Amino acid sequence: MDALPGFEPDARLLIVNNDDFGMYRAVNEAVVRSIEEGISSSCSLMPPCPAAGHAIELLRERPELPFGIHLTLVCDTPRRRWGPLAGKENVPSLLDGTGELFAPDRVPELLAQARLDEVEREFRAQIAAVTDAGPAPTHLDWHCLADGGRADIFDLTVALADEYGLAVRAWLDPARRKLRARGLPVVEHDFLDSFRLGLDDKAATYARLLREVPPGLSEWAVHPGLGDEEARAIDPDGWRVRRTDYEFLTSPEARELLRKEGIVVIDYRILQAAWTASARSGDAA
Repeated sequence: MDALPGFEPDARLLIVNNDDFGMYRAVNEAVVRSIEEGISSSCSLMPPCPAAGHAIELLRERPELPFGIHLTLVCDTPRRRWGPLAGKENVPSLLDGTGELFAPDRVPELLAQARLDEVEREFRAQIAAVTDAGPAPTHLDWHCLADGGRADIFDLTVALADEYGLAVRAWLDPARRKLRARGLPVVEHDFLDSFRLGLDDKAATYARLLREVPPGLSEWAVHPGLGDEEARAIDPDGWRVRRTDYEFLTSPEARELLRKEGIVVIDYRILQAAWTASARSGDAA
């Protein structure tokens, strides 16, 4: 891929995106601190979640904070559930046998039955919930669904991004090939999901991964959280991942490693500019 505008071809570029903004308040507070005080560059908001309204208020207070929409068809906090914004009666194919959104371990069942028109209805409802409230997102990505989970869902998301003037996160090869064929920038290296990292010596793992960031564009999807009493009650399986992410992202060591290694942390505004330019050139053609 050609170098992004403004950067040398050998520049080591890294997007550090905080996923799950809006899930609950201890996540929201950690997400903002990890951007304002740490090395994170952006975040992704989950519109259906209980603390999404709080997250939107934080964004209104910080219009300079870049964020995307974390399109959400899965609920992974059984002790505090959320549902589709389009209304359960309007998206029945997105619900399990109990009438709720699927849990992450049942994603294959969701993908086997989800109707594309209902996915679009829910995605549009989630985008509108954010844009109608005022904040302007930079990109679209997905919660617990790599590149949307299905090729047609990925293509739908790209069409919505073109419509709304946004970029799209893509990290599996089929999706990246599609976007490269359009001349759009995509990550060039292995994508990091922090839930796949071990908890033992995580700071050392992160330090090693920073030292190994190659030239070109890379992305980390991280999940900071404060790990407070609320988090432990709501998120017993995830709060430790989030707390250890938060501790590294806001550490002096992380900032010093970026400086020493010459890594440039960017956000999706640069990719969004390329997407909107491509859309304009397509309209002109």
